[in-house]
Amino acid sequence: MGRKIISNYQLYLFLLPTLVYFIVFCYIPMYGVTIAFKEFKPHLGIVGSPWVGMANFERFFSSDSFGPLIRNTIALSVYQLLASFPMPIVLALLLNSAGGKRFKKVVQTVTYAPHFISTVVVVGMLSVYLSPQTGIINVWIKALGGHSVFFMADEGWFRSIYVWSGVWQNAGWGTIIYLAALAGIDPGLHEAAIVDGASKLRRIWHIDLPGISPTIVILLILNMGSVMSVGFEKVFLMQNALNLSTSEIITTYVYKIGLVSSQYSFSAAMGLFNSVINFVLLIVVNRIAKKLGQSSLW
Repeated sequence: MGRKIISNYQLYLFLLPTLVYFIVFCYIPMYGVTIAFKEFKPHLGIVGSPWVGMANFERFFSSDSFGPLIRNTIALSVYQLLASFPMPIVLALLLNSAGGKRFKKVVQTVTYAPHFISTVVVVGMLSVYLSPQTGIINVWIKALGGHSVFFMADEGWFRSIYVWSGVWQNAGWGTIIYLAALAGIDPGLHEAAIVDGASKLRRIWHIDLPGISPTIVILLILNMGSVMSVGFEKVFLMQNALNLSTSEIITTYVYKIGLVSSQYSFSAAMGLFNSVINFVLLIVVNRIAKKLGQSSLW
């Protein structure tokens, strides 16, 4: 083993910056998680703050906010997973089967472009397009004889706006991985299927989908491992007092409690709880995939 490392030391030197990055920014900061079990006081530091055991977790579990936070987080995460996960797969299969290189390039460019728009700009666009007075959506609604809707302040519309704007922004970018997987499928399989008279739909179902199924399973496992970690930035930017009953999730509540209210230990406990749930989901889904004979992370 030692000889192999010495003979390939250049490769290990390439790995060194990445290794240092993860140690400095990911592993060393893990020590800060201990404040979840303490009554953290900034002037005493992490080491000097008194231990309180599970008191912060008990406070979170018994609080009135626990139920709504869990419900909102799971509802938004599951909705997002169900809506956004299949879209890149469908788009990749359609692009792979489409004829005409120029057409495919145009579609890819149009669908990739929204990914590079910042979240702040996307939320600003939503506010403009969904404005109850001048938004183009409400202009159409009123032109058809309906009444304008204040979408951004309606708790019933919050999840749909969040999820489907995310699908528009990221579906095209997500197809890159699936298109790469489709490119690795043996063209001979399609040629043989065409000779046997298989339609394009049959070839997608019996050749393309099985060919990219390992990629689909791996990405599904990774998505399930972050199901409780809905993006903070976009939710926070879309949040207001009128849609708070559905838009308040764990990450936004942690920000308000931890940074705004300076309850560091309590917010750390909530964040740790969230991470543990994600970790457990990752392990469970990976184990299920492995038992079903599918690809797994380990």
